[in-house]
Amino acid sequence: MPEPNGGRPTLEAVAARAGVSRATVSRVVNGGAGVREAVQERVRRAVQELGYVPNSAARTLVTRRTGAVAVVIAEPEARVFTDPFFGRQLRGISRELAAADTQLLLMFVEHRADYDRIGRYLAGGHVDGALMFSLHRDDPLPAMAERAGLPTVYGGRPGWVGADRAPRPLYVDTDNRDGARQAVRHLLERGRRRIAVITGPLDQTSALDRLDGYLDALGTSAPDPRLIADGGFTAEGGERAMATLLGTAPDLDAVFACSDLMANGALRTLRAHGRRVPDDVAVVGYDDLEPAAWADPPLTTVRQDVEEMGRLMARLLLRLLDTRRTGGGQGPGSAGDDGAEVAGGARVGGTDLEAGVEGLAAAAGLTPVITEARLVVREST
Repeated sequence: MPEPNGGRPTLEAVAARAGVSRATVSRVVNGGAGVREAVQERVRRAVQELGYVPNSAARTLVTRRTGAVAVVIAEPEARVFTDPFFGRQLRGISRELAAADTQLLLMFVEHRADYDRIGRYLAGGHVDGALMFSLHRDDPLPAMAERAGLPTVYGGRPGWVGADRAPRPLYVDTDNRDGARQAVRHLLERGRRRIAVITGPLDQTSALDRLDGYLDALGTSAPDPRLIADGGFTAEGGERAMATLLGTAPDLDAVFACSDLMANGALRTLRAHGRRVPDDVAVVGYDDLEPAAWADPPLTTVRQDVEEMGRLMARLLLRLLDTRRTGGGQGPGSAGDDGAEVAGGARVGGTDLEAGVEGLAAAAGLTPVITEARLVVREST
C-alpha cells in the first residue's frame, strides 16, 4: 500500500520493504544487470505493494534514456491529417512503441523556420531517438540527427545529399520500382498503349522509384513529356495533373497514378470530362489504402503494407537503442562491463562508440528493410 501520510513512495521505502540497498532497487527498477532473480522478485513485490512509480528525471540520469522517441514528418500538418498513408504508418509506429513502454512525440514541418526548432529539440536530449519520413532531397533533418548523434531510422530510401556514403542510413521502404513495373505491365497486358503517369514530387525517392518502374515497364529511359504530370501525392494534385494530361495527350487510354489519392483525383477529372473508366481510360493507383476501395469504380492498385512498415521502423529503432545502451551507453550506477555482445557476434563498447550511430547499426547486424509490393486488381482496369 502507499505510504500512510499520502506522500509518494520513495526508493528508500522500497529498499526497506525489500530488505536491500537503495542501489539494488535502482538497478532493478532501471533494468540493470547483476541482481539475483530472487532479489529482483523481492524488489518487484515491494514496488507493487507500495505503488512506487520511478521518478522519470532521476531515471533518465541513471539510464540515459528518456523513454521517448520523436516521429518527424517532413510535411505540413494539414497534409498529414488528410492522407491515410500517414495515419496507417503512425498506427504501426505507435503500437510498436507502446508495447515497449516508449512515448511518441509527433513533429511536423509546416515552414522552413520549423527546421531550427526541430533541430534544437532533437539535439537537446529530450528524446532517445527519431523516426523520420516523407523527406525531400534538400531536407536538413538527417544532417541534424547526425550532428546530434541521435539514433534515427528513416521511412523511405535515403535520397538526400550525403546519404550515399558508407555506412548507409538505416531505413524501411517498399519495393517502389517493382510495384510500379507491376502496375504498368498490367495495363500493357490489358492492351493499353498510351499510358500516362501522375508522379509525386520528384525530390522524393518514392516518386522517383515509381517513375523509374513505369519507364522500365515501357522499355524506355525517359518519359514522353506529354504523358507525365506531377500530382504532388494529393487528391487535388491528381485532379489537376489529369486535366493537364487530357490536354497534352487526349488520346491516352490509361494512367498510372503513383498514389491512391492522386488516382481518386484523376477519376474525378475523367468523370468530369466524360471519360468512362475503364472503358475509355484504365486507372491504376498505388498504396491500397481506404481510398482505393472507396473509389468509383474501385481502384486496381499496388499494395504496400504501410502499417507494417511503421512497425518495422519502430522495431529497428528500439533495437538500435538497446544496442547503444548495452554497448557502452551506460550511465552512473548501472552494472555492466566495457562492452556487450550484440547481434551477429560483433562486440560494441568503449571507444567503438566513436564509430557513431550508423557504426552501431552495422555492428549490431541491423540493415535496411525493403518490403514487397503487390498488384491488387479491381474494376478500374
